[in-house]
Amino acid sequence: MGVGRALMLALAFLAVATLPAAFALIFCYDEIVDRVVCGWSEWRERRREKRTIAKLDRAIEADALTRDIDLSEFDSVDRRPLEQLAADLRRLGGQRVGGGGRSMVWHSALLQAYDDRLRLACRALGIAEHLAELEGVDQEIERVRVEGVLHAAGLALPAARAGLRQRHR
Repeated sequence: MGVGRALMLALAFLAVATLPAAFALIFCYDEIVDRVVCGWSEWRERRREKRTIAKLDRAIEADALTRDIDLSEFDSVDRRPLEQLAADLRRLGGQRVGGGGRSMVWHSALLQAYDDRLRLACRALGIAEHLAELEGVDQEIERVRVEGVLHAAGLALPAARAGLRQRHR
């Protein structure tokens, strides 16, 4: 009888200790089920998206398209962020358009800096440009072409925006 009483006492303590957890399960049952169901559906959605992306990669042969790209070039310390290049181009473009009354030396240095930033932006986006090889009117035409291509790639420049025309003084 002593072993039976000890077992009964142990079960009573166990029942009293688990009683709060049992009440919590009863009162929060809908919340627990809801979280499990939501977690399950999110897991299925992520799995479905991964399968869709894998199918698209196979369909367009994404590995073949990106095989020749050297990603180490993007990690170099001397490479400027595209956002900073865009800000420089906007600032220099605004000074270039509204820089009346300045000396020819200042204007040529400004154009050189603007062209350097255009070349860096083109290199960052993989766009071909020929600003260094040209001069005079040909260089101006190439500059306008490069501004248009950069604008089409999503880089908004003051002189390239539709509806704005450059003012020449």
